[in-house]
Amino acid sequence: MAELSPSLSPSLSLKMLKTLWAAPCSALGLLAALPLLLFAGAQLRRIEGRLEVALFQGETPRHSVWARMPFSALTLGHVILGCSEAELARLRRHEQAHVRQYERWGVLFLLAYPAASLLAALRGGHFYRDNCFEVQARLEEEWPRDSG
Repeated sequence: MAELSPSLSPSLSLKMLKTLWAAPCSALGLLAALPLLLFAGAQLRRIEGRLEVALFQGETPRHSVWARMPFSALTLGHVILGCSEAELARLRRHEQAHVRQYERWGVLFLLAYPAASLLAALRGGHFYRDNCFEVQARLEEEWPRDSG
């Protein structure tokens, strides 16, 4: 069995494995971000180890089609796409919870999330509000942050 390099701490190795596990989904996120970055003037920033893509600086313009979307941000792996910098800041803890879900589930999250929506609807709930992944992300918004 291969040993970990002595220069890699166990926590760094685990972080690398989580990043690799979510990498196919992150690649989809980068693919979705590319036209926004190249043709729509979106801004790319790295925040808390994740890539955030904001279509607008500041607030989302009220007259914009994006202001009428049913969601303000979407996470694919370690890439968070958002309507504006303001919306990304407002939703950061929620979307970071989804990043952690991708780190746990990997590419399977792309199937598990819609399956959870279907299950919520079949149980008589709302496909979004009662999706177990959304419930967990909302709960994590309220949890205190780790100090370390």
